[in-house]
Amino acid sequence: MSTPGLHHVTLTSGAPQPALDFYAGPLGLHLVKRTVNFDDPGVHHLYFGDAAGSPGSILTLFPFPDARRGQAGIGAASAVALATPDPRARLEALASARVEVTAAERFGAPVWCVSDPDGLSVELVEGPEGLAWATLWLADPEPTARLLTEVFGYASGPEIGGANGHRLRLSLPGEGPGRMIELCRSGSGPRARPGAGSIHHIAFRARDRAHQDALVEALRSRGERVTERKDRQYFESVYFREPGGVLFEIATDPPGFAVDEPADALGRTLRLPPWLEESRDRIEARLPPLGAR
Repeated sequence: MSTPGLHHVTLTSGAPQPALDFYAGPLGLHLVKRTVNFDDPGVHHLYFGDAAGSPGSILTLFPFPDARRGQAGIGAASAVALATPDPRARLEALASARVEVTAAERFGAPVWCVSDPDGLSVELVEGPEGLAWATLWLADPEPTARLLTEVFGYASGPEIGGANGHRLRLSLPGEGPGRMIELCRSGSGPRARPGAGSIHHIAFRARDRAHQDALVEALRSRGERVTERKDRQYFESVYFREPGGVLFEIATDPPGFAVDEPADALGRTLRLPPWLEESRDRIEARLPPLGAR
């Protein structure tokens, strides 16, 4: 029943163009889908990932031009890590774009830390292209760790202690992107505040509807309150708040991003689901302008 890993991580940003220029520029991601927030069609929803838009490679953005700056803190995901097989090329691109990079070490491996245009912490590591992990700040990580191990199939890995708490890494067996989660204990400090530069939610993969249903049944048997299935055009989703307060999603791998445009033309034009297509002119008039990348 275990998940294959992370499906995507969704961020909230400010103005869309600086975010597009950063993620599809020096950070090296591909814009694989231009659409809108189905719950708020006056807002872009931008998907970035590898060239094919593979599950496990995806970052998505809800850009709100007038959003106030968010705040990392307890009860939310605070950072996202991206893996690249060629860190040197990414670091050179970031340096050329005058993006400040801080080098660190985590669990014996190098990590390079940058901030996106809205201040979100983005980490780079060496590995297969895609998501590496998301980091959650929690007052008490144990209930979250139990859920991730008992339902989603993660296993406890090493732990780093420190004066202000510790960082626990959970991982899934096998190879490929999106197979780790880091939990940071933060017994004191500010609560997370949503806004530009914050992580809205993290999504785990379900291989198909049947797998998603099995995960939902396991969650509800533990008393978790899970939403009904929602059609997101490129996957189907359910949502719940894990014990520490972070919004989790379970998203199916199919049908994928090529369901409404050719695989070799992903992200080039604004795509709308069938139920919004008749409102295209009104939606396009409300959306902030977005240049090509």
